[in-house]
Amino acid sequence: MIVDDQQATVAFLYNPAAYGESGPVEAIETHISRIFLVGQRAYKIKRAVKLPYVDFSTPALRLAACEKEVELNSRTAPGLYLGVRRVTREAGGELAFDGSGELVDAAIEMVRFDQSKLLDRMAVGGELTPALMTDVARMIVRYHRGAPEVHKGSGSSNLAGVLAINEAGFATSHVFEQAEIKAFTGIFRTALARHCELLDRRETAGKIRRCHGDLHLRNICLFDGEPRLFDCIEFNDQIASIDVLYDLAFLLMDLWHRGFPELANL
Repeated sequence: MIVDDQQATVAFLYNPAAYGESGPVEAIETHISRIFLVGQRAYKIKRAVKLPYVDFSTPALRLAACEKEVELNSRTAPGLYLGVRRVTREAGGELAFDGSGELVDAAIEMVRFDQSKLLDRMAVGGELTPALMTDVARMIVRYHRGAPEVHKGSGSSNLAGVLAINEAGFATSHVFEQAEIKAFTGIFRTALARHCELLDRRETAGKIRRCHGDLHLRNICLFDGEPRLFDCIEFNDQIASIDVLYDLAFLLMDLWHRGFPELANL
């Protein structure tokens, strides 16, 4: 659900003069964000939406989410995230970065990197090598080992919560029919029941941690020659507070889907 009008912000960010640039501004859109590419920088805003799993319905909520995104991702992609810029409405009605007027939006400022260095693009180009994926695996291990443990219920109840969010998300889309959603949900819950005991043991052993939450190939890039995780789930701690193997499963699923089972196994 769209909850407020961001047209003024979008127009402002499409104007290269807003950044002190003269070159063109390119835009990338997802279901919950917009990214504006200009010069050597990228600026990301949260779409003004309210969904079962995310609430960006006010400027204050979007600012808080931007600040949290920078904080979390700076740990796994040092140097990529530069900070948060407040978008304000000044006395004459014009918008500005970090002015003294009313807050109308917030943008994350990032270093613009070569899109061909996204691992999903590298997969399409046949550039994923065993050596690179070994480096990626070691980086993920270091990240998971340093991530804080979360003990807020059993391992099976944790994953049940994720399935409930997924079901609610499916219900807001037009991709699947209601009968398909019901079938998916039934399959998921049957599998969950089969693995409850193992999931509970893993929670007791500290395997549920504050993870990335969206660890597919497009959210890993080569930056300064090193693989970096970015664009983690910052807007919903429940989605990202998961078993470390569930976090890793995003990457394995993506590799299998793209025809690289041997790299997934590696």
